[in-house]
Amino acid sequence: LSFLNMLSFSFFFSPPEINDGEGHPSSSHQTLKGTSKWATSLENLLEDPEGVKRFREFLKKEFSEENVLFWLACEEFKKTQGKKQMQEKAKEIYMTFLSSKASSQVNVEGQSRLSETILETPHPLMFQKLQDQIFNLMKYDSYSRFLKSDIFLNHKKSEEQEENPPEAQTAAKRASRIYNT
Repeated sequence: LSFLNMLSFSFFFSPPEINDGEGHPSSSHQTLKGTSKWATSLENLLEDPEGVKRFREFLKKEFSEENVLFWLACEEFKKTQGKKQMQEKAKEIYMTFLSSKASSQVNVEGQSRLSETILETPHPLMFQKLQDQIFNLMKYDSYSRFLKSDIFLNHKKSEEQEENPPEAQTAAKRASRIYNT
């Protein structure tokens, strides 16, 4: 598996939902879900695997998918344990996103680029400044366009149809006609 495929797999393999004693979602979960939650903030969108999937789909059409992939890679990197694993992942991130020869180079300010020498002594927050730049680029640029995109709007529409199927609406209308005549 390539680094990007492993990243996608690990991100979408999320932990099970926390439930209360009766099998209901824990009250610590927000009541908003899906597109409603995504529309409240980029942070909420990036916490939801389905939201990330749809955002990636959108960014791919805008030729900027590398931004969210870099952000996700940095999030995974922060969880890395052990110096050897950190060195390997730091090098993968550098070669994939930051090197002048990177296959999915992100657009960060020139003075913020890291040199390869820093890869020898990695630490969990070594990419934080660059990750913040990319986050802000997404937040103030592509995220607002995503919320107006067909990808987002069509997903929102299909969610609404699942919540209010046409048969239920028809039955409610029939009931109101029967009782209001």
